[in-house]
Amino acid sequence: MISELQFIREYLETISEVSDKDWNNFSSRLVKKELKKKTVFLKEGAVENNISFIQKGVVRFYIPKELKEKQVTFGFCFKNQFVSAYDSFLTRKPSNYELETLANTTMFSMSYNDLQEVYSTTTIGNLIGRLTAERLFYLKSKREQSLLNETPEQRYLNLFKERPELVSIIPLKYVSSYIGVTPQGLSRIRKRIS
Repeated sequence: MISELQFIREYLETISEVSDKDWNNFSSRLVKKELKKKTVFLKEGAVENNISFIQKGVVRFYIPKELKEKQVTFGFCFKNQFVSAYDSFLTRKPSNYELETLANTTMFSMSYNDLQEVYSTTTIGNLIGRLTAERLFYLKSKREQSLLNETPEQRYLNLFKERPELVSIIPLKYVSSYIGVTPQGLSRIRKRIS
């Protein structure tokens, strides 16, 4: 499995050199998970116990509602990104949202306890913690600024400019929720752009 994890090491080494000792300690704690499309792998009210790195697939962050059409999608994670309900992971409190795969997804996960051990026994552990926190902060800040400063049409165009492959993967009902419009509003935006 070590060679299968090489893509994670390569990602980490774009930021900092990783010693073989640290890599072996870190990689030995990763558990491979293969999830089918439409798998909810963290339910609202559960404590997030893992931080994962996506090898392939897409994950949606959403707030569940009794009526499925009222669910609020507020984030996506893709290949070569860390994914976690990070606020729940850090605080050890129940999550207020759910995580669901939108495509068949392969990820490598590490438990909270294992990550704490990696933090205390390796140099790379603190790097991973910092990278994850920085990335999640950046995404949250970018999302907040987008909601405050951009029109729904601008948010739609930016989403697909950054991730053109999304058109074929993410259902439009989730895109409309993410950019803050109704499905009908998204249809109007798409017609104007065409």
